[in-house]
Amino acid sequence: MGHAIAVALFLHLLAVAVWVGGMVFAHFCLRPALEDLSPQLRLPLWESVSGRFFNWVGAAVLVILITGGFLLMQFGGAHATWPLHAMAGIGLLMMLIYGHIRFALFPRVIRAVQAQRWPDGARAVGTVRRLLVINIVLGVVTIGVAVMARGF
Repeated sequence: MGHAIAVALFLHLLAVAVWVGGMVFAHFCLRPALEDLSPQLRLPLWESVSGRFFNWVGAAVLVILITGGFLLMQFGGAHATWPLHAMAGIGLLMMLIYGHIRFALFPRVIRAVQAQRWPDGARAVGTVRRLLVINIVLGVVTIGVAVMARGF
């Protein structure tokens, strides 16, 4: 394996770990811990934490796109094995879901917190939570496909 491929793979996997690991933390650790708080405390805290997390995910998405595209080209481009195309397709779907969360739903949370419209914020967070679960499942499936791809 060439040096550039090794570096790209390392950066790719690191970005995936940040993104998928962050989603797992948010859903299985942060969410349950916030449930005991009132909406007036929970939603501003959720907004603050999520804003920081979404910045990290945005950076991870850029790294994944760049390194994933590079790696796909190194391993055959359009003629690469089906697991590589599956990873790319699922990854793009995950990025679209992230984009919807970050640029459509998260601004609703921000507006609701600023206006102290707690039910509106809670509805937006609920939608984010459902999409986050979908992205966790897609991320785990993609990691599984990556492991399977080693045999191809």
